[in-house]
Amino acid sequence: MAVIKAFKGMRYNTDEAGKLKELCCPPYDIISEEERQSFIAANRYNVIRLELPKDGDDVYKTAGEVLNRWRDRGILIHEDKPAIYIYEEEFNAYNKRRSVKGIIARVQVEEFEKGVILPHEFTLSKAKTDRFNLMKATNCNFSQIYALYMDSEHTTLDTIDALSKGDPDAKFTDDDRITHKLWIITDEKVIAKLVADFADRKLYIADGHHRYETALNYRNYCREKGISKPGDPQDFQMIYLVDMEHPGLIVFPTHRMVRDLKRFDKNKVLDGCKDDFEITHFKSVGNINSELTKQYKAGKKAFGFYVGNGEWYMMVLKDLEVMDEALPNLSPASRQLDVSVLHTLILERTMGIDKENMANQINLTYTKFFEEAILKVDKGEFQCSFILNPTRVTDIRDVAAAGEKMPQKSTYFYPKMITGMVMNDLDVE
Repeated sequence: MAVIKAFKGMRYNTDEAGKLKELCCPPYDIISEEERQSFIAANRYNVIRLELPKDGDDVYKTAGEVLNRWRDRGILIHEDKPAIYIYEEEFNAYNKRRSVKGIIARVQVEEFEKGVILPHEFTLSKAKTDRFNLMKATNCNFSQIYALYMDSEHTTLDTIDALSKGDPDAKFTDDDRITHKLWIITDEKVIAKLVADFADRKLYIADGHHRYETALNYRNYCREKGISKPGDPQDFQMIYLVDMEHPGLIVFPTHRMVRDLKRFDKNKVLDGCKDDFEITHFKSVGNINSELTKQYKAGKKAFGFYVGNGEWYMMVLKDLEVMDEALPNLSPASRQLDVSVLHTLILERTMGIDKENMANQINLTYTKFFEEAILKVDKGEFQCSFILNPTRVTDIRDVAAAGEKMPQKSTYFYPKMITGMVMNDLDVE
């Protein structure tokens, strides 16, 4: 099954580059241009110059040149021995301090049809083209893919917990009060044990679908061009591996906001949904999350339909059998997803927003922020919003195991992994 291995990670030489907090950054796809500039202003060696290049006529070529300079000057250095890295994030969520911990390793990429590494969401071509061009210019992974694995006995988690009782080799707290810790494991016996743990496991991609598909494309490109052969580093991708039942694993919902829909009428939406949903009217958003949480705990499919000025409607699906009729070609796991219910019965059937429209975000915008979904409707920027409950991790597993994919923006794993603590230089065995 999954093939993992240790690697000589590329890391910052903080004696030369500066404080680690000033050198790392969040994932490239959630960073605004203003934020990008502020990272560079704080430290010219920030990894954002490699991960999200914007300078020069050919931004990817520039990233490659910057990378070479930093390696030559000792700003970036490699581990002396192959290592597997334990990575932990401590963070606040739902009014509680939590932590999630896993390992970072090289993982052999496999086509999805082999059933070893499984996706759960659809991807967009534009993002994959960007990541592919960056890989061609740098031959590196600067950030990790996030994947889950099943381990009913939690043997791997027990191992890494024991290995990370002491002080980490690297640590800092970012501006969002997320503390990042890294332990470097080079003991060959421990590494062999961890490698063996994954020999009969499948991996489920939680975050980083674009980067994973890009890694496959890049591997194939390198083989076709004679740059690499089977077994070379280009066959591997840096992936963060987390126990699917880790108590610190958090998935936030991604809400939907509707704009520019011709002849939008809330009453027509409600009338079109009344046969399939129990609908309750509320005049204040103060209870929207608590009411949805009650339905979530009861196993119901429920949404908050917000129409502005504090007014919203709870929409609770009456009977799941309607989804069997609506999506007969999909597995029960896919049919029963909250996002499948919302997209199929409300957005498509009732409001006329089809799949292509959603993919191109013509009338639909996504946000993980509840406050944004409310305020932008109140300001008149959007006509309405749909407030969702989070997708369960077990649903992600079941959809992936069925060989299917969820609609885009079905999950938001929190917190995101930091970029820059350790990197995967494919020029190094």
